[in-house]
Amino acid sequence: MARTRYRAGLDAIKLRDLPAAALRAVWREGYTRVDLRADVLAGLVVGIVALPLAMALAIAVGVAPQYGLYTSIVAGVVVAALGGSRLQVTGPTAAFIVILAPIYARFGMAGLLLSGLMGGLILIAMGLARLGQFIEFIPHPVTTGFTAGIATVIATLQIKDVFGLRLPRSPDSFFDRISAMWQARGSASVAELAIAAATLTLLLAAPRFTKRVPAPLIAIPLAGLLAAVVNHFCPGHAVATIASRFHATVGGRLVNGVPPLPPLPMLPWRAAGPNGAAFQLSAGTLRELLSGAFAVAMLGGIESLLSAVIADGMAGTKHDPDAELLALGIGNVVTPFFGGIPATGAIARTATNFRSGAHSPVASIVHSMTVLVAVIVLAPLIGYLPMAGLAALLLLVAWNMSELPHFVHILRVAPRSDVLVLVTCFVLTVVFDMVVAVSVGVVLAALLFMRRMAEITQAHLIGGVGEDGRAGEDHGDGNKIPPDLAETVAIYEIAGPLFFGAAQKAMASLGAVAGGLKVLVVRLEKVPVMDATGLVALESAISTLTNHGCVTILVGLQTQPRRLIERAGLEGRPWRLQIRPDLAAGLAAARGLI
Repeated sequence: MARTRYRAGLDAIKLRDLPAAALRAVWREGYTRVDLRADVLAGLVVGIVALPLAMALAIAVGVAPQYGLYTSIVAGVVVAALGGSRLQVTGPTAAFIVILAPIYARFGMAGLLLSGLMGGLILIAMGLARLGQFIEFIPHPVTTGFTAGIATVIATLQIKDVFGLRLPRSPDSFFDRISAMWQARGSASVAELAIAAATLTLLLAAPRFTKRVPAPLIAIPLAGLLAAVVNHFCPGHAVATIASRFHATVGGRLVNGVPPLPPLPMLPWRAAGPNGAAFQLSAGTLRELLSGAFAVAMLGGIESLLSAVIADGMAGTKHDPDAELLALGIGNVVTPFFGGIPATGAIARTATNFRSGAHSPVASIVHSMTVLVAVIVLAPLIGYLPMAGLAALLLLVAWNMSELPHFVHILRVAPRSDVLVLVTCFVLTVVFDMVVAVSVGVVLAALLFMRRMAEITQAHLIGGVGEDGRAGEDHGDGNKIPPDLAETVAIYEIAGPLFFGAAQKAMASLGAVAGGLKVLVVRLEKVPVMDATGLVALESAISTLTNHGCVTILVGLQTQPRRLIERAGLEGRPWRLQIRPDLAAGLAAARGLI
């Protein structure tokens, strides 16, 4: 009882230490004016990079661009202030598009905000339950497969704006979307395609000439200038812009593009429903939103922790995964009350943050303030940005996200089982969604892992007669049966974990070795772990041997198997079983029995 109270006290201290873990660590180490200056400069750069990305990502989901900006502002501050990573930058990300677009199409803005809020609550529970470290156990082929699948879907979604297609409807499924765009191919605009091609060229070429200025800061404004020229001198080939596509009402006045306002408090369930209709909040609606909220939580947690790991690798730091999950959950709970969509750690922006010289979470907070100032001051200019240019930016994001060379490399060199998991996750993500892909991928990877572990676990019989009718062989390793015991004693050695994937294979021979055998010594020095299935298989084998008049002696038990056998009370059962510390003691006991 005292030990339980002590453990609970430690847990309470740990929970108290989770919020703002990174900020407190930086403060303890000493935060100087030089660090502040570096964080401010890095935050300004990341804020400028995040500005077009946040709008493009919101547009790809189907909502107005300002909601992506509000996400960067609110979630960027909350998660940075409360999180466990020093360099993480939080905001809307491309990976969420696949999940959020169908939610918005079906439930409207209110459903989208509520799914983010519910996902945030799930993330908070995951952080408090210390599940941060377990996300790292998701197999690499699973994450690579669904990431490449998400990139494929994102790239497909941009085709409409790249070519300026006019779609009568926006289907949810991948193949229906491809079919609808093909049917609308006659509405393609050469001007839109030219803007997209020019933007993509600038995005690719800018880093070759300068590393100091982020490529989007060069490409997107120039694309806006080019669109303004086309719209002024060639009205017959007008290019769609943020101002022409989106409108908002501010103080009873219609504003084109992004309203020059900060994120204002609101109730998520009071937002519009599907197609602008009133949203009906009910228990049934919340149940329908739960699967989407779970997807938001899982993908948000995976992407955020992967981003934090990458940041640690670049900067040589160490993040707290539970604190990061907790902060991400709080950020996703708070953000919907300011009109923000779900957010997670953004790998590209986090890497930019590090390359720009950031030292602490203060840089991410400055990034959010930079976006806020831009919304209030530069809103009229933002309206000139072309939709085709933002789509080209997301095409590049999707390409980088897909990691195609790495994907192909895994296909070439990985075991066939890993290739199966990779391709399965990719196809399921494209055809269905990320939740189905990850669920099936993890289960498939677990089954393949169990098969591999079963192959690793080996069993050898020395002396006696095996289930094939042949005498067991001496495999060395010190398994020597004294001559006076050779006819009545055998040694059975098990090497590898004795769990549900390997137990039946390892124990299959035990029931068939009895014959004229009087004692079977079972060596378990190389069994590091045993689960309930392994225990049941061992019990069954001992019972069979006892029925044949054979005594079983277990030797060399490691800590975990020994504790499990002690809790099960095997020595107290009405059968012939002894436990000895090593092989010598086991053979001595066998000689005494004979």
